[in-house]
Amino acid sequence: MKNLERNRESECRRWRSMADLLDRGGQKAPLALLGAPLAEGSLTPGRCDLAPRAVRQALARISTYDLETGIDLAGLVIHDAGDLDLKLLRPEEAFEPIREAFTCLVAQHPLAVMIGGNNAITRPAVHGLAAGLGLPLQDVGLVTLDAHFDLRDTDCGLINGNPVRALIADGLPGGNIVQIGLQPFANTARMHAFAREQGIRIVTMAEVRQRGIARIMEEALDGLAGRVKAIHADFDIDVIERALLPGAPGARPGGMVPADFFLATRIAAAHPALRSVDLAEFDPALDVAEVSALTAARWLAELAAGFATRSGTFPSAAS
Repeated sequence: MKNLERNRESECRRWRSMADLLDRGGQKAPLALLGAPLAEGSLTPGRCDLAPRAVRQALARISTYDLETGIDLAGLVIHDAGDLDLKLLRPEEAFEPIREAFTCLVAQHPLAVMIGGNNAITRPAVHGLAAGLGLPLQDVGLVTLDAHFDLRDTDCGLINGNPVRALIADGLPGGNIVQIGLQPFANTARMHAFAREQGIRIVTMAEVRQRGIARIMEEALDGLAGRVKAIHADFDIDVIERALLPGAPGARPGGMVPADFFLATRIAAAHPALRSVDLAEFDPALDVAEVSALTAARWLAELAAGFATRSGTFPSAAS
């Protein structure tokens, strides 16, 4: 027993965590991570710009091993592209820096991941997906997990409440959009009518509870994959029940449970048409006992685990 213990790294005080997988030099890694700490343009002023750092710190508490499936991510490399400097930039000003950086990651990695920042990051992320693959917006699909439509008018400028509206104005067809987790008393009748007119697939929280998130996600992804060449998924963390996720200013009572959020993430990452994702609206300044930070960190682990089922095996960290 003593010889066996000497021949392996002790897990007495620490284990291999998701934080160990981040590598600034992993340009050939299957996954790439970019921080987009955009705070300006938030309807509820806050500190979403602190989220990328908080998520990276929380990754140290997330093991690489999933005992439910036997998946071990210890050999995975995640290219960490760092954080963009978006301090005091409005969404209009931040669009090009975000789009340009994300375009490069999409072109070089099978799955590009962006951590915001508020939900205004989704518009440049979708444009980055299209540019990175050389596609028009008409060939791109968008799945959102969000309590809100994000279809507010754009006459007051770009904000975290209108990225989907802005993308439609840019040329993204409404029929290429599926919105999941929409909640009552969190949107307006005019937004609902506009979504219907544009052909957006609308999935309320009631439907999620009735039919199950797994079936809904599979239908959404398979349906879009039949009409587009690549899909972006926007995970607005305020889709989660507010009592279970204090660090999201837009979260409401009656939202999604974290287990469904994680399952939706894993199913999405396993789909071959998914090429990029973002996580938005996490505000560490509102967090309690790191509940939200650990949820966001677990989200990244679920992404990697889902991708593992798609790709089979990961290259070793040494390769």
